[in-house]
Amino acid sequence: MTTAHPTRLAVLGLGQLGTALAQAFLDGGHELAVWNRTPARADALIERGARRAESVVDAVGSAELIVTVVSDYAAAEQLLAPAADELRGRTIANLISGTPEQARALARWADERGIGYLDGAAMSGTTLIGKPEALFIFSGSEETFAAHRSTLSALGNAVHLGSDAGLAAMYDTALLGLIWGSLSGFYHGAALLGTEQVAARTFAKVAVGHLSFIARLFAEHAGQLDRGEFSDADGTIEVHVEAVNHLLETSRRQGIDTAVPELFAQLLQRGIASGRGDSGVAAVAESIRSGV
Repeated sequence: MTTAHPTRLAVLGLGQLGTALAQAFLDGGHELAVWNRTPARADALIERGARRAESVVDAVGSAELIVTVVSDYAAAEQLLAPAADELRGRTIANLISGTPEQARALARWADERGIGYLDGAAMSGTTLIGKPEALFIFSGSEETFAAHRSTLSALGNAVHLGSDAGLAAMYDTALLGLIWGSLSGFYHGAALLGTEQVAARTFAKVAVGHLSFIARLFAEHAGQLDRGEFSDADGTIEVHVEAVNHLLETSRRQGIDTAVPELFAQLLQRGIASGRGDSGVAAVAESIRSGV
């Protein structure tokens, strides 16, 4: 969708993610300058109407919002430092995975030089970029985010998490853990059903339909975690031990690896050892929080 109010943008770094972001901004009708250490990576974008910047200084000099998509925070600061004077009064949206401390340090660097700063992460891979369901998370000044929200919405669903620049990096890490945990469970389930000649696609249809129930558990158990009170409505830890043991036994009998369910089985056993066996299953989070 083309915006009625185009923004002058620069994208620094044209790897897989940076290229997808640049394409989405062009689709949104924005004026775009692009820069990459290997200039040839910009060729396809130039054909679509982007301007090839000869240097970082050249790229940022014509931009209101500069999106950095390089390897890490150290590389970003090294790239931006020579252009600090040109960046004054403009805004950087940094889409690099790293630690909250690294994000806060780069935010301080920008603030000391009069540069607006948003830290962010792309949470939906590259194939959904430009579609409403693509999640992009940002943290930093609420005022700065509000000024650029419309532009960033060209990428997908742009969500502001708070004024602490480190929050996006922390959410990024937490959400990656959620993705990997969910995928691990799916892979294990597919392997288990595969021993009965059930295609992974067939399992996926049932699993996707089950996600609404899992989403409900997330919402309900979040309240329990915040209150520190664990209802047994979804089963106690002891009840879930029996169910996980059944999964382990079936997996071993079918000859597949049990590393995924064993992780949750260990958490359940730690919950029982700490005296929480008759609490709701969400109480296993206390073992994760305390390490006991």
